[in-house]
Amino acid sequence: MNQRMTRDNPAPGAPPGTLLRDWRRRRNVSQLDLAHRAGVSPRHVSFIETGRSRPTSGMILRLCDQLQVPLREQNRLLLAGGFAPVHPEHSLADPPMAQVSAAIDSILTAHLPWPALVIDGAWDLVAANDAVYGLLAGVDPRLLEPPVNVVRLTLDPGGLAPRIVNLAEWREQLLDRLQREYDASGSKRLADLVAAYGGPGDLHSVDLDGSPAPGLLVPLVLRAGEQQLSFISATTVFGTTREITLSELAIEAFYPADDATRTALTGAR
Repeated sequence: MNQRMTRDNPAPGAPPGTLLRDWRRRRNVSQLDLAHRAGVSPRHVSFIETGRSRPTSGMILRLCDQLQVPLREQNRLLLAGGFAPVHPEHSLADPPMAQVSAAIDSILTAHLPWPALVIDGAWDLVAANDAVYGLLAGVDPRLLEPPVNVVRLTLDPGGLAPRIVNLAEWREQLLDRLQREYDASGSKRLADLVAAYGGPGDLHSVDLDGSPAPGLLVPLVLRAGEQQLSFISATTVFGTTREITLSELAIEAFYPADDATRTALTGAR
């Protein structure tokens, strides 16, 4: 997995054609296919990639749309071509995001007593409900200093890792997800996380006693004092976003995977 993460990205200041070529190759799309999708000639795509033709802002956005380039990277491409960015970016505390922020608060509160949190595109913690913080007792305080990274919080020896019963299995599925997200976004921060926590190919889909985990989903199984809590998770993203922050947010909601966990959390409410 680490080898897949180390592919070279274009250097800062690369021209838009070079950046577009990188995204086309990342998506495993030929020049011919991209040209057909965008309604232009393969020759024109080739000229843009080699710098023989300077693309307009509209052409950059058209090609980005066909290649599913993330909004943040679309702005980067526009800047590389000498154009102003078109996709806005706000903090959740900014007035334009007030309704979104209120919706997130409502979702997190309504999910109680089950844990739920919001992460950004680099897996930094944006918000969480009280049930999440209730599971973090004993975590090394350094991991809770902002910005709190959820991958680090989960897999670091000072974090939740010693309390995750099925650590090898949970770690593998988490790193597989990071790989997919890196393939889609090209984020260096995701690559750095996998480089830090991926290990030298020692991942196995087993729990600590060596037995394959049963069930249809990979649960997160945590020791919490004398109890063992088991959760399944679901990820929710905002649809049809045209704003960078929103496009990168994900809500991670955890639900009881067994009756014992349901009883433990309901009784503690």
